[in-house]
Amino acid sequence: MTELEADPGQKPKDGDTGAEMSRLARQTAIRLSQENYSPTMIVGTLRLVEFALIALSGFVVHALYVGISYEGTLVYYLPAIFIGSSLAVLLIQLADGYQVPALRNALKTLPKVLSSWGISFALIALVAFFLKYSLVFSRVWFAAWFISGALSLVVTRNIVAYGIRRWARNGVMERRAIIVGGGENAKALIRSIEQDVDNDIRICGFFDDRDERRSPPIVAGYPKLGNIDSLTAFARMARIDMLIIALPLNAESRVLTLLKKLWVLPLDIRLAAHTNKLRFRPRAYSYVGAVPMLDIFDRPITDWDSVAKRIFDVFFSLLAIALLWPVMLGAAIAIKLDSKGPVLFRQKRHGFNNEVVEVLKFRSMYTEQCDPTARAAVTKDDPRVTRVGRFIRKTSIDELPQFFNVLRGSLSLVGPRPHAVVAASRDRLFAEVVDGYFARHRVKPGVTGWAQINGWRGEIDNDEKIKQRTACDLYYIENWSLLFDLKILFLTPLRLFNTEHAY
Repeated sequence: MTELEADPGQKPKDGDTGAEMSRLARQTAIRLSQENYSPTMIVGTLRLVEFALIALSGFVVHALYVGISYEGTLVYYLPAIFIGSSLAVLLIQLADGYQVPALRNALKTLPKVLSSWGISFALIALVAFFLKYSLVFSRVWFAAWFISGALSLVVTRNIVAYGIRRWARNGVMERRAIIVGGGENAKALIRSIEQDVDNDIRICGFFDDRDERRSPPIVAGYPKLGNIDSLTAFARMARIDMLIIALPLNAESRVLTLLKKLWVLPLDIRLAAHTNKLRFRPRAYSYVGAVPMLDIFDRPITDWDSVAKRIFDVFFSLLAIALLWPVMLGAAIAIKLDSKGPVLFRQKRHGFNNEVVEVLKFRSMYTEQCDPTARAAVTKDDPRVTRVGRFIRKTSIDELPQFFNVLRGSLSLVGPRPHAVVAASRDRLFAEVVDGYFARHRVKPGVTGWAQINGWRGEIDNDEKIKQRTACDLYYIENWSLLFDLKILFLTPLRLFNTEHAY
């Protein structure tokens, strides 16, 4: 559920409301709301699968023919299997066998793939010969491993080619792009992208503030979906990967105005350089097909980084639950004995990309005085808070059920803390206090975060506190790494001793 659907009464900021979206834009956004498969993830997964299949075929042949315990030969066979499989994947990579165009046509690229496997196999045999280990290996095993490895590559490649062609037809495997700006610049950009038949970019339409005289409603066959303000709402609803700004570099003020509005979105933002006469070094550009692009903003924590972070989240959340379940059970019993009502409290908060998520907490207020909207912040000696509630809030025990949010995928273990959808400072929404506030939603919110480590915890009763929190959140997003997450995670228990602002 999006922010728009969850809280229509919320005051808009930076075009976050969908009221201005055209009917066509809304229909397009709904059609593009399904997740797509990242080519980077598919290619990376294929590398792992092919490595595993080649290694598994070598081990299975050894187990069936030589025997696992036969005179300890596994000590020699396992390194050969591992090195041979790694070499095969490396050589296929060097032969461009993991490019998406190559994967689409299995028959055309099989000679390269099988040659890479043959060369890696020959290198293993050559090393074994010079190290005088060649007599250790069975010749039947060598031949059987080569044949079974080749067959596994042939079968895998044909399955992947079929899948990629099907995903391409269904629009599942693609990078979805929106053009910002219309007219002749956009037309030239679209034509340049379409000329590359192996390009994985799908253009979904364009947005422009100019009238139809300067920016016609159809450009190169693609519709104008709305103005820049409605683009923000569109990007919240649709699963878009990239924004391409089709404006000349000399339109500096207009480009800066656009970036000030758009940088809060969790997207790759590129400035097309196809019509600019100024040319930088080739390394200054990234490319969409053959079209040069200047990288303005990158979407944070994507592809394999997101996989690594998810594994990190699940592992440490399960570990925390295993260690802290007596504390959680004791808190639940104390809450039940202290006051009537449910043990858990659910509150709607902003999640990734401004989506509304339901966060779990131990109930710390009297049931009849609970505030699911968090319009009235908890203050010192707040009469709404129970006796047990004061203790679990000061010690942050009330946050422990959020580990289950992490396992469900709505939260991350480390990230910007999720704020209530109508959270305010002095009757002003946080987005009105902090310019670019919604940029903190470019990643999943977390159970703990860099702002909490730096002492920005508890009540937000003035503008400076939310500004400092947001600054810490943006620093975390720009400097994310697993080691940074680990540092925050291990510092969190130490920072909990500071209960000055925890009411």
